[in-house]
Amino acid sequence: MKPVRWGVLGAANFAKEQMAPAIHAAKGAELAALATSSPEKAAGFQAFCPSLKIHSTYEALLADPSIDAVYIPLPNHLHVEWTLKALAAGKHVLTEKPIALQASEIDQIIAARDASGLLAAEAYMIVHHPQWQLAKKWLEAGEIGQLRHVDAAFTFCLEDLTNIRNRPDAGGGSLRDIGVYTFGCARFTTGSEPVDISARLILENGVDTFAQVAGIMDGPHGRFTYGSMTSMRAYNRQTVVFQGDKGMIRLDGGPFNANYNDIAEIELHQNGNKVTTERFPTSSHYVLQVEAFGRSIREGVAYPCPLEFVKGTQAMMDTVYKVGVNISL
Repeated sequence: MKPVRWGVLGAANFAKEQMAPAIHAAKGAELAALATSSPEKAAGFQAFCPSLKIHSTYEALLADPSIDAVYIPLPNHLHVEWTLKALAAGKHVLTEKPIALQASEIDQIIAARDASGLLAAEAYMIVHHPQWQLAKKWLEAGEIGQLRHVDAAFTFCLEDLTNIRNRPDAGGGSLRDIGVYTFGCARFTTGSEPVDISARLILENGVDTFAQVAGIMDGPHGRFTYGSMTSMRAYNRQTVVFQGDKGMIRLDGGPFNANYNDIAEIELHQNGNKVTTERFPTSSHYVLQVEAFGRSIREGVAYPCPLEFVKGTQAMMDTVYKVGVNISL
């Protein structure tokens, strides 16, 4: 089957280190073009993809008839604008998370997607990883009994105030950068939505550097309590626990950055001190994401993470910002 030819809008470090190599490695995909006005930044991409075509502007790449799909790793506040421009140019588009800064902004992307018949999606890669698919399978099979609580934590230390994650004008903050994972993983795995939310936030320079969220979620597994902690000022930590009345599922080896700091691992704890452990040392959620995107384009397979799901996570984030109480230590 004809490979999907990809272009990348902007030479962001994350694109160079993660997504562009993933596109280059994915089956059914071809990394074909990059838009950047910097020869120095382009060289970093051409080091692993010498045949890469370089466009000096984003508009030039979107006008390139040989490109089927674009990946957008631009700063958060530019995501909606360039996603809509890509769709208008006739390109399928995969945009970094969060695809928008408000849930209401996603409606216009959904409308443009539907009108064009193209695929538009947020790069919410974890749903493509086998550890999350297994967690969902175990929950649905009742392996931990009645679900009682979900707890998720994601932290890292970022003290560079010039970084876009620390800039309010660029849509920074821990919730927009990593809260999408602690919120979205619970929604994806349980199929549930929040019915009550409270939050405490620490703000620095207009962005949340810490967020502690508590709530109640409701869905196919009944009602259960939920907790999330995100921070951009603490040592690296990634942990998610699904606690039932007869067991527990724990993801602790890299639920959000699989095989980056540690090998992706999921544990199922059950009565009688029974522990089942599955490890995924070679699975790349970035490569799997690109391949899933390609199958949706070429084979019409339903995309695992549609914009309607993404809107639900953004709505949850909007609520946290609305009800959150600002605190100081």
